[in-house]
Amino acid sequence: MNGLEDHRNFLKGYLWDRWDDLERDQQKGLPAPPPQKPYDGDAAFVDLVARKDITVGNMPLINALERRRSCRKFTGQPLSLEELSFLLWAVQGVTGDREDRRTAPSAGARHPFETYLAVMNVEGVKPGLYRYLPVEHRLLVMDRPEELDRKVVEACKGQSFTADGAVVFMWTVLPYRAEWRYSLIAHKMIAVDAGHLCQNLYLACESVGAGACAIGKYAQDKMDALLGVDGTDEFAIYAAVAGKV
Repeated sequence: MNGLEDHRNFLKGYLWDRWDDLERDQQKGLPAPPPQKPYDGDAAFVDLVARKDITVGNMPLINALERRRSCRKFTGQPLSLEELSFLLWAVQGVTGDREDRRTAPSAGARHPFETYLAVMNVEGVKPGLYRYLPVEHRLLVMDRPEELDRKVVEACKGQSFTADGAVVFMWTVLPYRAEWRYSLIAHKMIAVDAGHLCQNLYLACESVGAGACAIGKYAQDKMDALLGVDGTDEFAIYAAVAGKV
């Protein structure tokens, strides 16, 4: 099997048989990790369009499902701030009166991801790196590096189309958010949950006349360095480019 069998076992549910024997920090009474990374209160932010004021994204779900394709060619037209606000809310937005109630499902409502953006072409948002703050529904300004498009392409293993869209979504995972509850089972649940985020992006893009393409091929070290994460307690796990089609 050339080692494939061991990797296949990762996909199986056999660890649930050990659930009662697993040492879990939640069971020990340790505090849960916060649902969102902290940030400097003096940082710069970009205000997004509030959910109650969003008017885009009204395509019937059946049509969005029929139209969904991976798109690697874009028109070069910008996304509007309202469209970006909708896409971010659709991917990880808060939907109730609790921070762990989101648009995308997550095992145990742990939501172990952070959403970063490389903004290339969005009306009213300067090109640069940002982090989405779902609790506040706004963007945290991280950096405006030179040649951002080139750095994104390099981090995505030379896939040049990633620089042609309006924005690249880059998701990191903080494993302990899920490990706190699920211990060894957490890592399978994280892999499953990542798909939920990206499918939401695909469908949301279709509903605003945009397209998306998921990116699973990336250079771990370069992507982590681009996002300024440590590669251990937080690291890149998935990405997707989005733009008008």
